[in-house]
Amino acid sequence: MKIKLGIIGFGGMGKWHAENAPRAGVEITAVCDVDEQKRREAIGSGIRTYQSAEELLADYEVNTVILTVPNFLHKEMCLKAAKAKKNVIAEKPAAMSVKELDEMEEACKKAGVFFTVHQNRRWDKDMLIVKKAFDEQLLGNIFTIESKLHSGNGYMHEWHIYKKFGGGMLYDWGVHLIDQILFMMPEAKIKSVYADIKNILHEEVDDYFKILLKMDNGITVHIELSTYILEYQPRWLAAGDKGTLIVKDFGCEGSLLKTGKLLKRLPPRITETKAGPTRQFAPVPPGGIERKMLPKVETNWSDFYHNIAEVLDGKAEPLIKITEVRRVLLVMEAIWKSSESGEAIKFEEMNR
Repeated sequence: MKIKLGIIGFGGMGKWHAENAPRAGVEITAVCDVDEQKRREAIGSGIRTYQSAEELLADYEVNTVILTVPNFLHKEMCLKAAKAKKNVIAEKPAAMSVKELDEMEEACKKAGVFFTVHQNRRWDKDMLIVKKAFDEQLLGNIFTIESKLHSGNGYMHEWHIYKKFGGGMLYDWGVHLIDQILFMMPEAKIKSVYADIKNILHEEVDDYFKILLKMDNGITVHIELSTYILEYQPRWLAAGDKGTLIVKDFGCEGSLLKTGKLLKRLPPRITETKAGPTRQFAPVPPGGIERKMLPKVETNWSDFYHNIAEVLDGKAEPLIKITEVRRVLLVMEAIWKSSESGEAIKFEEMNR
């Protein structure tokens, strides 16, 4: 089935889909936005434009819509689209709560239309490198994974700085970072969630968070985001009993580190360092650590839309399942609760 897409909301992500979805065989049929200037930008692309979602949803050629409106409007627009018998793709976060997501899913099921979420960061090469190391046990038994995203750009923009519109970094990038971890190890259960959420530069919404997830497979996950840390830390660090993997950034610079033979043969001895005498934390001698290239991965974001077309033809299962989206939102609710209480939350008892 050819996807004839209607884009509801023609801001940054709406324009991104208009430019990139056709590369996956999607036909951009129409867009709507309350802003006249944004509609004019779409007219220049030869696309039908509407001022309201109701007008777009009445367009009989549109068979699928993507919701690229501010977060707080996702539920409202999804219910309208389902009633109009359009397949629905929601930008992340799909909803502001688990309750909202359940209502959206129920409406789509009742209308007999397909519903999914654009979790595009599942195709990020940096994350897939770590996932490959996890899947293939390249580091042995992993005991910690750190996912960090830092920026020196400081202030956010547009509606993202307002709580009433669903702004803040947990709803913006947090949902991606959590989804990546759960996608990486789908069989692992979360035992507990601890979170610290801060407003550093923004009055209404969060721009820093630190999240600790204790998994039942023995891995402790550390997720940290800040819009105002000026010296960036590695994007990923994963450590196991057979090695360490570091991915520095989205460009996937980094190394897979293994213990060299020389280090294994070293006799224990005290070393004098700038910090005084130490044995365990003395500098590793030359040859003690072997530095290898990161594992290779192949990724293609267009598979997201190719998969939707196959799902609509009854040939495939969706790559982004609503059960997975729901689990992410459950974790986010536990994160808010932990940050408010200052205590770790036992998670599985929440996983209703």
